[in-house]
Amino acid sequence: MRVTEFSTEVVPAPERFALWEDTTARSHMRNRLHSKEQDDFRARMRVVDLGELQVSALAYPHLGVVRTAKMIRQSDPEVYQINYFLNGEATLSTAGGDTALQGGDLVVMDSSRPYRGDVHRHPGSWSHVTVQCPRRLLPLPEKTVQSLLAVPISGRYGMGRVLARWLTDLTAHAAEHTPADSPTLASVTVDLLASLLARHLEAEAAMDPQARRRALQLRIRDFIQQHLADPRLSPETVAAAHGISTRQLYALFRDQGVSIAAWIRERRLERCRRDLTDSSKLSRPIQAIAARWGFPDPAHFSRTFRAAYGMSPRDYRHSVVSRDRVQRWSTTAQGQSGTTTATSPEGLAPPDMRIRDQGPTVLFGDVGDGRHSVLCP
Repeated sequence: MRVTEFSTEVVPAPERFALWEDTTARSHMRNRLHSKEQDDFRARMRVVDLGELQVSALAYPHLGVVRTAKMIRQSDPEVYQINYFLNGEATLSTAGGDTALQGGDLVVMDSSRPYRGDVHRHPGSWSHVTVQCPRRLLPLPEKTVQSLLAVPISGRYGMGRVLARWLTDLTAHAAEHTPADSPTLASVTVDLLASLLARHLEAEAAMDPQARRRALQLRIRDFIQQHLADPRLSPETVAAAHGISTRQLYALFRDQGVSIAAWIRERRLERCRRDLTDSSKLSRPIQAIAARWGFPDPAHFSRTFRAAYGMSPRDYRHSVVSRDRVQRWSTTAQGQSGTTTATSPEGLAPPDMRIRDQGPTVLFGDVGDGRHSVLCP
């Protein structure tokens, strides 16, 4: 799986907008662009290539986009473009009229239909996540999808929220996946998109049964993630929340090669691990963190954590705090010598990076932060 980071700041200010025009014409589709910030267009893009499917995170201050009938005649990739707006405001104009969009909205566009868009984002953050999906890959009748073009769909609840979380997590943690994961990631993305559109039209019966099953698996996993701190979380409550039997629930997880109990335990351990390394929670007792995420017995938690991460919770927290102190010192020392890149000394990589094989790291930072590596296309 190829992940590419791009920033216009690799060239002088007067050349940045032209570079953005050229790059996005090749990475997405050709549009006519304009911007109020055209004289110094500071923008960045992270592109995750999943074969026939592409997912991108984009950030720019203001951008106007026009796709004309002439452009479509000249070149049409015949794709649906799904945009999930992370923040800011946008206006989308099609033959059907104007549509106002805001952060949290999803909208579907068709490369074969003219449109005009105007997007303003909040400074210092990603603008939106975009999926380019060939029309033939979506397991829904084309006439079903056409009725949803340029229609705002909420990404704040239900299946919209599941798809939105999936897209932001996929772009933020793309480096954790290997090329072998690409077909699965693409399949899940298409299934979630199809399920969202079908549910929005109450047309789920039009979906392939296997696609519905995979979409249900993702909804269940998202439900569990949102209720990990609830002591009442159990196979029975999960099944009841989704209108299925516990037997069906067990079968869904068996398809994925894991039991539901093991999956819940792994997610809760991961939340504990994150809290242990959170600088704002260093004064919080380890027992309190464990209890918050469903481990009321300290001895059981310590054994379970050690089995998963190769060290006790206390040693894990200490190692991360020590590493961060060394890293801050390294950053300060290098800054004083005129260098701005912080490096970790040998042997001080985060413990979780040592115990898990996350594949080759080809990018840095999460969607929403300010860090990024730059690879010119």
